[in-house]
Amino acid sequence: MIRLLARNIIRFFILILVQVLLLDNVLLGGYLNPYFYVLFILLMPFETPRWLLLVAGFLLGLSMDIFTNTLGMQTAATVLMAFMRPWVLSMFAPRDGYEPETYPRIHYYGLGWFAGYAVILTFLHHLVLFYVEVFHFQYFFTTLLRVILSTALTTSTIILSQFFIFRK
Repeated sequence: MIRLLARNIIRFFILILVQVLLLDNVLLGGYLNPYFYVLFILLMPFETPRWLLLVAGFLLGLSMDIFTNTLGMQTAATVLMAFMRPWVLSMFAPRDGYEPETYPRIHYYGLGWFAGYAVILTFLHHLVLFYVEVFHFQYFFTTLLRVILSTALTTSTIILSQFFIFRK
């Protein structure tokens, strides 16, 4: 239990540092923004209580807001993502439920399961983040294109990380 907690705390700080120091400086064509830090919410254990998911989402978003000076936009998006995670997990749950002592990873449940899970939650995060950032429906389709392209880039990066960083 202590080992799992320490691993998640280290992952929290590493993902924030990678996002702030590397990926926040990447903007491809004005439409693609990789937000790799959402991986923290995606990789939390299945047994994580809802209140802890919400607190973790809040702290993750607040940390990103502090570093990027976005005044609560990242917090709103990550808290919504953490709130919707149990519902999305129940939507993708195997017939017998999730195996004990497993985690939401490609290695346990396969590429199709993980891709669907990651795409839905990442899309929700990006949808809220970009529409709160624009805060105007005049740019609805431009913002939707930005959401879709950034979701594709972020999800691809997350899936690649599953193969290279988070091995069995």
